[in-house]
Amino acid sequence: MFLEPRKAGPKGWIEVICGSMFSGKTEELIRRLKRAQYANLKVEIFKPAMDVRYDLEQIVSHDANSIKSTPIHSSSNLLLISANVDIVGVDEAQFFDEGLPEVCETLASKGVRVIVAGLDMDFLGHPFGPMPALLAKAEFVTKVHAICMRCGDFATHSYRLVENESTVLLGEKESYEPRCRSCFNEGLSKRKTDSI
Repeated sequence: MFLEPRKAGPKGWIEVICGSMFSGKTEELIRRLKRAQYANLKVEIFKPAMDVRYDLEQIVSHDANSIKSTPIHSSSNLLLISANVDIVGVDEAQFFDEGLPEVCETLASKGVRVIVAGLDMDFLGHPFGPMPALLAKAEFVTKVHAICMRCGDFATHSYRLVENESTVLLGEKESYEPRCRSCFNEGLSKRKTDSI
């Protein structure tokens, strides 16, 4: 039996960089995107319009490394703006709508390398926004770790220091600290006990 050779299609894929706050997600995203720019690839970079912590347009890491981006309100804007590019970068993916995984999949199917960074868990330790679906659809996943501010172990959780029950609360070191599983759970237990 003779098989026809398979025609090569576009070679796009999805990469996800995830972890807790202060783990270096944005730093790693910026590193990958700058390498692509040095290679003269066409790169478009996006962030949620709501994230204005450091800059209105720049993606800025906690170490003050930055790269120019386009703030957008909806994941569907990625499809409108990212025509004729080799690589699309997305920061703070957890703040986007639930359509982001499908949009990333559409781009990857068109031959685009999609690199997404975001928190995998919210302040209660639950999967955050579109991140679980992105993790499931990605060809490559990099989980980065911070250092626990309580014990010095690897931190995988973002512990909220301020009293606020909203899932989305933009903040920095005044509002969050990285914690390992044990110190995170201890903090949640103490908070529940204190509120009784």
